[in-house]
Amino acid sequence: MFRWLLAAIALWSSYANAYEPPTPVTVYADDSYPPYSYAINGEAKGIYTEILQIIFAQMEDYDVKIKPIPWKRGLKMLELGKGFALYPPYYYANQRFYISPYSEPILDEQVVVFCRPDKVADRQLTSWPDDYLGLTIGINEGFALGGQAFWDAVSQEKLTLRPSKGNEASLLNLYKRRTDCYINDRISIRWYINQMIKDGQIDRDWQLKLGSVVSTEQGYLGFTNQQPELYPYKKDFITQFNRHLKRLKQDGTIDRLVVDYLDAYK
Repeated sequence: MFRWLLAAIALWSSYANAYEPPTPVTVYADDSYPPYSYAINGEAKGIYTEILQIIFAQMEDYDVKIKPIPWKRGLKMLELGKGFALYPPYYYANQRFYISPYSEPILDEQVVVFCRPDKVADRQLTSWPDDYLGLTIGINEGFALGGQAFWDAVSQEKLTLRPSKGNEASLLNLYKRRTDCYINDRISIRWYINQMIKDGQIDRDWQLKLGSVVSTEQGYLGFTNQQPELYPYKKDFITQFNRHLKRLKQDGTIDRLVVDYLDAYK
């Protein structure tokens, strides 16, 4: 009996040692960038969120929690090494030295400028940023859009920059004539205008003029390179994430998800 008990204990111990529970990981998400990444009642939503939820569900070695957070705070957490990963930053390695590496690109986003027609009636709007000099440009806080020539013009006071916390605040500034133009992703701007019309924040007949296409950016999952001792699993996590992401892109899952998501919110 005693020998049987010892054998049972040894067998149980071997099973216990063989099993390793999933590593808990928190990934932060922009809470104010619809339809790509935003929060409703503290729960992460959006196109990027749905893509990442599919990937994380397939990463059996990790128990990943997505936590929406203000974008500027999320960047600060990565800068201090207090946050492991954040989505969806664009690739600005020369401006955000604390993010490294970036994942494989997740989605393509087209960055454009929308302006109040009365402020740009006599402008061609074909050359960015030269055709916009003298205007006040709205941008979301913590965003590094626009390119070097744009930021040079801002530093030389040839353009006035007005940052705001998220799309709603930026669009309200444009609607209330506090800014002349607004730079951001085309789909995100159009999606948010539709929601604000539904909510009665802006008039249904409000018109904007589409200006220049500034760039095509790609969204990533960005990882901190600070305090690496806190994240010993980082290399393996990134490898697994990229492998699953590539498969979803190749089999068309991501393209279908984007179309379905936008159709659902028309």
